[in-house]
Amino acid sequence: MARYAAYPETLEFESRTQKSRDLFKKSSILVPSGVHSNYRLIDPYPIFCVRAQGDRIWDVDSNEYIDFNMAFGTMLAGHANPEVISAATEAIQHGTIFGFEPASAPELSSIISSRFHLDMVRISTTGLEGTLNAIRVARAYTGRSKILKFEGCYHGSHDGLLVSVKPSEAAAGDARQPNAVPASKGVTSGALEDTLVAQFNDLESVELVMQKNEGGVAAVILEPIAMNMGFVQPVKGFLAGLRKLCDKHGSLLIFDEVKTCGKFYHGASGQFAVRPDLAVLGKAIAGGFPLSVLGGRKEVMESIVPGKVSNAGTFNSNPLSVAAAIATLTRVLKQDEFLRLSRLSGDMGRAYRDTLVDAGIAGNVSWLGPSGALFFGRGAVRNWRDFLRCDVGLWWRYYLSMLNRGIIPCATGPDEQWSLSVMHTEESVQKHIEAWKGVLSRLRGDAPKMDLVEAV
Repeated sequence: MARYAAYPETLEFESRTQKSRDLFKKSSILVPSGVHSNYRLIDPYPIFCVRAQGDRIWDVDSNEYIDFNMAFGTMLAGHANPEVISAATEAIQHGTIFGFEPASAPELSSIISSRFHLDMVRISTTGLEGTLNAIRVARAYTGRSKILKFEGCYHGSHDGLLVSVKPSEAAAGDARQPNAVPASKGVTSGALEDTLVAQFNDLESVELVMQKNEGGVAAVILEPIAMNMGFVQPVKGFLAGLRKLCDKHGSLLIFDEVKTCGKFYHGASGQFAVRPDLAVLGKAIAGGFPLSVLGGRKEVMESIVPGKVSNAGTFNSNPLSVAAAIATLTRVLKQDEFLRLSRLSGDMGRAYRDTLVDAGIAGNVSWLGPSGALFFGRGAVRNWRDFLRCDVGLWWRYYLSMLNRGIIPCATGPDEQWSLSVMHTEESVQKHIEAWKGVLSRLRGDAPKMDLVEAV
């Protein structure tokens, strides 16, 4: 993000967050970039938070925000949900970690297997571990080395998939057969050679890449809804088409559901009625505690045995996260809550769309379930190339303006999305909408004009 120091939004933000500014300066002495995750960094500096409850969060300057980031979609249960806190508090009385299997792990395995239609599961800690292990299992099962991912998609910061995450169009090359572009220095040439890239929502692109590498593709991995470029839904037939292509070429289909497992009661595979061979779950299913799951077809998962496929971790199936996940999935994230959140999120999406239309501002809005995203610019966003045409500078002004009005509108960045939790109310959503209307009025003179706003 280029710094918009001259804009009043930035100046107002700085005046409201001086303690965050001071902490950022102090942190930057010992911490690279001043933050412990690159995705928390914003210009001029991030807010530092001290407390969260329900759908609210407070920063170190005592500013209160209605939170629609919800820890990048992790907190679908809401901040400090009483059911989750109670389960974790009870569990911690008996020890934080055993170094053995907790007696509660089989119960959670059964809950996850039934709800997300997975034959077998392995419980670990982070989404990164989940996707890393998924591609290892796929390679072992198929005896192939190459993994096909999609341009603009993010699956954790390990070398095997840290490719073409945010590539420039010049570096990415041909849209149908994109180049594999390292997303970080330090990614090895071997990782690049084994990682193929296709275009999201383009089955012809996938077919071209798979034909070119016939017999070498172990798996295709994707988020069923691409969430590193806003909230890009699969076009009709795309996921089913991937299933057919994987079957045709003898490749596994991996759904990265680290985010989407918390967007729909049965996950994206249930929402879109397409079953992958492997799925990685995480974030929302443990109510804010670190937990991820690798699951899938029995014959594939049975590859994970000592001496054949390595899968280990000291904190795997740790008792605190297991207890929190059981409470979250059985007592908090119930099916009727997903219906309510879908309705509230739809109210937000339609409000964004309608006000853009009324103002004649170019943009589009995509939403489904409890999440969605706003894009400034002409044309719908169907893939990474479309996202590159969006007005990122205007989006950052919108984001800072919403913060100044006590609303965290979504996760940090124009490539992120809003997330509602079971703690959000109609009143919270209406406050979000009213803040947006005020921001839109302020930005109206600088926004590109268009007669049509597209909504997905």
